[in-house]
Amino acid sequence: MTLHSMFKFTVTERFMRYVTIDTQSDPNSNTCPSTPKQKNLGVLLVNELIEAGLHDAHMDEYGYVYATVPANSDKENIPVICFCSHMDTAPDCSGNGVKPIIHKNYQGQDLVLPDDPSQIIRLTDHPDLYNQLGNDVITASGTTLLGADNKAGVAEIMDACYHLMNHPEIKHGKIRILFTPDEEIGRGVDKVDIEKLGAYAGYTIDGESAGNMENETFSADGAKLIIGGISAHPGFAKGKMQSAIKIASQIVNALPYDLSPEGTADMQGFVHPVSISGHIETTEIDFIIRDFDEFQLKQHADVIRKTADEVLKKFPGSSYELQVHAQYRNMKDVLDRHPQIVEYGMEAMRRAGLNARLHSIRGGTDGSRLSFMGLPCPNIFAGEHAFHSKQEWVSVQDMQKAVETILHLCMILEEKA
Repeated sequence: MTLHSMFKFTVTERFMRYVTIDTQSDPNSNTCPSTPKQKNLGVLLVNELIEAGLHDAHMDEYGYVYATVPANSDKENIPVICFCSHMDTAPDCSGNGVKPIIHKNYQGQDLVLPDDPSQIIRLTDHPDLYNQLGNDVITASGTTLLGADNKAGVAEIMDACYHLMNHPEIKHGKIRILFTPDEEIGRGVDKVDIEKLGAYAGYTIDGESAGNMENETFSADGAKLIIGGISAHPGFAKGKMQSAIKIASQIVNALPYDLSPEGTADMQGFVHPVSISGHIETTEIDFIIRDFDEFQLKQHADVIRKTADEVLKKFPGSSYELQVHAQYRNMKDVLDRHPQIVEYGMEAMRRAGLNARLHSIRGGTDGSRLSFMGLPCPNIFAGEHAFHSKQEWVSVQDMQKAVETILHLCMILEEKA
């Protein structure tokens, strides 16, 4: 069945509508969702889902959107699957006042973003654009991110729901939909109700290039290094003051370059100081620690300790404490026990006419934690590129292929039952 010839996609129109709604999350907020404005998109999605015939669609008090596409197959043993994307955009770059622009029939030219002409998307800087020649590329206008991460995924799932409800010839089992807040700040599944989802497996739609599927993520820890210095009046500080601020700067400077994000690639992990705050007597450094191997993750935390030990030798009387806490773990540990879930996703991409490729991702997704919560959940491409930046882009054709992939996945589960 050639899905592309069956119906007119509406994913682009949906995407262009969704990105204009500011859903930026806030790591400094303790509420859920971290910003109330994320619910503005949730309300819109619920209304559209109900209009499409998903009558149980609703948003809970925490901003999570749930819905069900009812089964239309006579088979009774089709596993329930869930498609998941996150509604928030990253705190790294403004998501307020997004103005999406479609550059039709892209031919490799520089894309100068009109609201800030210094923002230029060049083919040489974005080699994935070589795969978009002749396609329609969507960007923001230069002063904000686009929000393809992950509103492309949201739009693709929404469009797939619409077509499943309007094309009964596409046979499928019960399908659960989940849209989450706060993924970008690492809290995307804090309040998810796994029992209410009632799914056998899930697929996040939050990856990059068309045809990519990710079954492996970093394992991740967070760490806080608390440095205790010695305060003294600066006019009388000679031989007395030991500034925790300066000690912190020396520790950060002494960390090995080949264990930094800018000094690593592929399957190499890193230690990354993300913030420093404090004063003379007490200063805190927050780190994120990443590696695909959990043993190496512990070794990286030891590097912080050893570096602090070495620096503190010069500051007798000062001290430190390192607090390490788990954030998420490599979902491959779970997915290797359910190989058919990954294979069904690969087959769906092949049926959509794509060159299916299995990848590891130097990051995490909601699927990382969902997998360890009992919902094995690999990550399928959404088409987003240069995310978290003003040069973020996605193509119309890649989003359409993502919709096709979702539909093929539903059919494959029905066929295999």
